[in-house]
Amino acid sequence: MVWPPDSPWSPWWRTSDGAIRQAFKLARLNSKDTVYDLGSGDGRILIIAAKEFGAKAVGIEIDPLRFYLSKLLVKFAGISNKILINRQNFLESNISDATVIFVYLVPKALERLRPKFLKELKPGTRIVSVQYEINLPVVEEITYQDKFKIRLYKTPKK
Repeated sequence: MVWPPDSPWSPWWRTSDGAIRQAFKLARLNSKDTVYDLGSGDGRILIIAAKEFGAKAVGIEIDPLRFYLSKLLVKFAGISNKILINRQNFLESNISDATVIFVYLVPKALERLRPKFLKELKPGTRIVSVQYEINLPVVEEITYQDKFKIRLYKTPKK
């Protein structure tokens, strides 16, 4: 799918399960973490975080169809107690208790999120971005299946 890189809105790109797992391994996600998926779509990222890595997971999704679909899929997965999904605009959501942020968003959306990350997140919070860069220092970067860049960032000390 082609999407204008300067668009402020992100399309619904489904991240492969393999790329999700690689991103969480890169972030060293574990049962002590609270991961936020900004633009959580169908909730698969949240389900993998909770089921396979033991993390608490919070999804922020503005689209009502995707919001209700993800609630249904989480219920079927049997892990509703570890996952919370909010129907909100992620720019207006409180993300301060996150230890890990997962994003697969276009550059314009990431640019709009950067000040929020710096203001709300504690120093050392891990941010994993699939494909697109954030104007923060990269801690580590991998390429998944020769087509997706996955980057790990940490919020700096204030």
